[in-house]
Amino acid sequence: MTDTPISTSRAGFVALIGEPNAGKSTLTNRMVGAKVSIVTHKVQTTRARIRGVALEGPAQIVFVDTPGLFRPRRRLDRAMVAAAWGGAADADVIVLLVEAHRGLTDGTQAIIDALHERAGPNQVVALAINKIDRVKAEVLLALTAQLNAVFPFARSFMISAEKGHGVDDLRRWLSETLPEGPWLYPEDQIADLPLRMIAAEMTREKLTLRLHQELPYQLTVETEQWQERKDGSVRIDQMIYVARDGHKGIVLGNRGETIKSISQAARAEIAAFLERPVHLFLQVKVRENWMEDAERYSEMGLEFRDGNT
Repeated sequence: MTDTPISTSRAGFVALIGEPNAGKSTLTNRMVGAKVSIVTHKVQTTRARIRGVALEGPAQIVFVDTPGLFRPRRRLDRAMVAAAWGGAADADVIVLLVEAHRGLTDGTQAIIDALHERAGPNQVVALAINKIDRVKAEVLLALTAQLNAVFPFARSFMISAEKGHGVDDLRRWLSETLPEGPWLYPEDQIADLPLRMIAAEMTREKLTLRLHQELPYQLTVETEQWQERKDGSVRIDQMIYVARDGHKGIVLGNRGETIKSISQAARAEIAAFLERPVHLFLQVKVRENWMEDAERYSEMGLEFRDGNT
């Protein structure tokens, strides 16, 4: 009689990097099996490093959904880019996401150039070409060859984060590649952001989807109070900070209709996430220089940075 071999547990961090809108948040949510990172059609939606936890066999994979890498112009931009590279620096595996229909853009080339300098000697770097349903097979093969010619990727995957194609193969490979060791989080934990911040991010997503042009980048949401009620429900008070008085009127809308619909959509999503009733109360406050306020950065999980660092 032989003993049944026990699978050795594995755990580690996987940083998803790429240009804005490459599909990092969509892939994080797909891997985790729940919505832990907000997803919109607008670029630069993710601001902080958001960790989602997925299980695959004996492995616990901690996905770090980083802000998109781009050429920063403002202090907030610099903090987001720093958070992205910080997430990559701490990871066991880096996965570069590239949009299939955009190919090797100047932005992706700049990320690859930086990877040559920044990737550690023990880090594994993989390629995931996303949105494969948008191009033909021969284009995918040519793009894969082109990208592997400019960087020695450990493995290349062709995926659709939105539809799930190829995602299982990537998850299995990651589970086998991560180092052996005990799990980093409890088995039932799917994210390491505080619930207060997840709730704020869900409200910010609804604002971003509803509002247009530059305004979503000029606002932030903070959970100011979180009150557990005896009936099992929770009361959440959130503050929406905007940069200008005119922005406040846009967020509120005619007779408060815009903020009302945003509140309803956010409340429904937060309640579904928490699996219990939610009472959500939103206020809007003008804080002209919030993007120069160190405290606001701390609330977003970002580092307040000076100059061009």
